[in-house]
Amino acid sequence: MTQISPPPDGGGRRGGGEVEMLYPRDDADEVRRGLLTLRRGTGLPVAFGGLVAPGGPPRMTITELAGTSTTALRGLAIHAGAGLGGKALALGLPLRVDDYPMARSISHEYDAPVSAEGLRSVVAVPVVVRREVRAVLYGAVRQRLPLGDRLVAAAVDAGRDLERRIADRDAARTALAALPTVPSRPDPTGPEWEQVRQAHAELRGLLTRIADPELRDRLDAVADRLAGAARRPGSATTAAAVLSPRETDVLACVALGCTNADVAGQLGLRPETVKSYLRSAMRKLGAHTRLEVVVAARRAGLLP
Repeated sequence: MTQISPPPDGGGRRGGGEVEMLYPRDDADEVRRGLLTLRRGTGLPVAFGGLVAPGGPPRMTITELAGTSTTALRGLAIHAGAGLGGKALALGLPLRVDDYPMARSISHEYDAPVSAEGLRSVVAVPVVVRREVRAVLYGAVRQRLPLGDRLVAAAVDAGRDLERRIADRDAARTALAALPTVPSRPDPTGPEWEQVRQAHAELRGLLTRIADPELRDRLDAVADRLAGAARRPGSATTAAAVLSPRETDVLACVALGCTNADVAGQLGLRPETVKSYLRSAMRKLGAHTRLEVVVAARRAGLLP
């Protein structure tokens, strides 16, 4: 079996050589991260891809390149059903060809740019988020080489990782867009305040899944503002009352009436771990019951 050496780690140039590693600030940056994950997982020297244009007939544009020696693929518009990537886009399934120029299973609208880059064996992986293809990742090598099932599985894993990150970013955008208006005179018993509490718990849950540090910090700041919105003057949090992020996440769910099993499912924790965080929060806040610890956290301005 032919072995493919994995690309070296580190930064470099976009569009040739290595993928430049940046903190992702939009979905295109997430695609760049996905290319790096694909190259590391498969060992394929060339990777490229792009996002699917929203609305209209399915079409994606190749905007992100890694390991390429030309710019022949940059800006190439891939239509559903056309070529390898277009077929993967149309079917929503990963596909491969071991000899692109000679492959009979695909159409050949893009032979010229593929030939200019010298690619032979190619795998295309659609990134499907909630049954919608949002991006396509490609991995390739410049020689005729059978792409085995393990290699394709590693490429699919890279696509699934990108799928999770795009889904989390979607959820973060939705949560921020749907934030309720905090009442100017908060009534902790009013229905509008329950919306604030639900929004706070949702944001705290998202924080555990967001990989982008910039977006995570923004969500954290918004959650803190919601938590402190009902804080009365002079009720500043004391050092002893400061909870860890995970303890706050657990209490935010408990405050909505969630059981330990519910909290575990929401935050991706074991029920025993939830109990541990809850006990720790009770100890820090001098509480003995679930109700007492929620009340104490609200008085301290740690929960809305």
